[in-house]
Amino acid sequence: MSDAVDLNPSSRQPAEPVRPLPVGSAGERSGGWWGCLTLIVTEGALFGYLISSYLYLATLSPQHWPPEGLPKLGLGIANTVILLSSSVFVWLCERFVRRRRVRWAVASMALGVVLGIAFMGIQLVEWHAHPYGLTTHLYGSLYFTITGFHMAHVAVGIVVLLFLLLWTALGYFDEKRCAALTIGGLYWHFVDIVWLFIFSTLYLTPYLFKER
Repeated sequence: MSDAVDLNPSSRQPAEPVRPLPVGSAGERSGGWWGCLTLIVTEGALFGYLISSYLYLATLSPQHWPPEGLPKLGLGIANTVILLSSSVFVWLCERFVRRRRVRWAVASMALGVVLGIAFMGIQLVEWHAHPYGLTTHLYGSLYFTITGFHMAHVAVGIVVLLFLLLWTALGYFDEKRCAALTIGGLYWHFVDIVWLFIFSTLYLTPYLFKER
């Protein structure tokens, strides 16, 4: 019969070999990386508007700027060092993962998280020490709006770092699969860079306005 079943295994077509799951295209950025970059550009524009408004209004204000006197640089400098140090540890975490040193990667990310939380604590102490509030005067509104928006971004960044810390400890990342560490680190570095502009604007420029 022509419809007989061929029972000879050697006459069948060879099965295609099983291919491993893709780990990303060489030389190309993931969609998440580009999405994070777009977010950074958008949020960077927001902070640019806020800082530009601060500088514009500061030059027009007939009153002393800030009203209570020149800002104290101690806590601001300490917070700057803390936040920049946290960024270094987040960067080191990815480097350690790529070198298969998981324990060092976990410790590095944990230090980055602790330093980020310390930054928020010091910022809250500084807020409490000011004798004015959000609606007291123009400077107070600008100060708390700018630092408040930045604090919100720091809080989001800490949540992201906590997830990355957990996934690193569970061994989810290796030298080929660590795009999440790169993307999360990119956002955290953006938060740190924004703080440098905020620190320069709120803590240093009043010493320039003093000479008006």
